[in-house]
Amino acid sequence: MPDALPDLSRFELQCLRMLWDRGDASAKEIHESLEDAPSYSTVRTIFQRLEDKGAVERIGKDGRAVVYRARVPKGAMIRKEVAQFLNTLFDGAAAPLVSHLADMRELDLADLRALEKALEESTDDAPAEEPSR
Repeated sequence: MPDALPDLSRFELQCLRMLWDRGDASAKEIHESLEDAPSYSTVRTIFQRLEDKGAVERIGKDGRAVVYRARVPKGAMIRKEVAQFLNTLFDGAAAPLVSHLADMRELDLADLRALEKALEESTDDAPAEEPSR
């Protein structure tokens, strides 16, 4: 895995997400799966950029096509992108985002209960703080 997670464009992230879902694939396979795909050469160039950024690696060939696998973990990349999104639009605060999601009806009571449960579980997993002296 690269030392630092790369900065990726929306389209680079879209291609990487498809690669995470598949495990490994060629640029041609990803191109064929994209809706409203740009040219195949554009997708191939994106994979070359992803490789240059350390996000993917070549693992072999399928005929003449290079087969790629992700080098960056999905969870770590998602956390980085969410943190960047929160910092850009909400000064790092998550509560305004949740409020906007609720206002947009993209979040319901079941989602909030699931968030509450996840928060409780993450708090349970956190190491206990030592008492202050």
